[in-house]
Amino acid sequence: MDLKTLQDTPPWEWPNGAAKMFLAILRDPRADAADRLLAAGLAGDFTVINDALAEALLSIIGNAAEPEELRARAAISLGPALEQADIDEFDDPDAVPISEKMFRGIKQSLRKLYLDPNGPKLLRRSILEAAVRAPEDWHTGAIRSAWSNDDREWKLTAMFCIGYVRGFEKQILEALESADPGIHYQAVHAAGTWEVDAAWPHVAALATAADTDKPLRLAAIEALGAIRPQQSLEILGNLTRSEDEDITEAAGEAMSMAEGMPDGELDDEDDEDEDESQSGSHQTIH
Repeated sequence: MDLKTLQDTPPWEWPNGAAKMFLAILRDPRADAADRLLAAGLAGDFTVINDALAEALLSIIGNAAEPEELRARAAISLGPALEQADIDEFDDPDAVPISEKMFRGIKQSLRKLYLDPNGPKLLRRSILEAAVRAPEDWHTGAIRSAWSNDDREWKLTAMFCIGYVRGFEKQILEALESADPGIHYQAVHAAGTWEVDAAWPHVAALATAADTDKPLRLAAIEALGAIRPQQSLEILGNLTRSEDEDITEAAGEAMSMAEGMPDGELDDEDDEDEDESQSGSHQTIH
């Protein structure tokens, strides 16, 4: 069993000793640098992540003597476990790969490290991208600061994070006009996630244009059904007849999601949106 083989193997087919292997490599500063980087990336998978691996990843993130890229990779690997713990809220501890104590410890450590202005940029960006998978109040200010930064990489991080944190419709609409492909892609994804109605014309145009970059077009197709479920059905139906299998599959999945939303739920959401626009309130994500 070696890391390269595991990298090319579906995680559910990994042998039982994979977690121990990753842990041994992460804990050994003398191990090959490329192996440690690869192990840090693989260690975050749901099939292996546990408190011991999470602690090893945290140790690397907090160690200034470790390579910056390794620290950043370790931070990103904690994201999926944070998200699952935040969604489940430990109602079923067996459904979460880490303990509640570890969950809280990770959030505290990531916040402390992010708030260190002297930390490497790549590390702080990666920490924020992982931390928002379990949204907290401090993330809103961090995202606003990142988006207002003239640095393109910070803006990219900000728009990725906006896909997890509610309350940034203005920034999403601004990013949809960005000439930067990465920022544009993340904005389309965020528009779908938060059902930004004002983004509909732009997203619909991307989804129906044959010359749209394919990953961006797939993201737009996914977003259509979320933004305007009923209105998207005709467009999505046409796209299911595409000669491109990826387009057909994406349109079919989006259409199923749109059709599965009852008319009453759509009406309720419209009423809620109207109420929020009149009151100026914002719903907080938990």
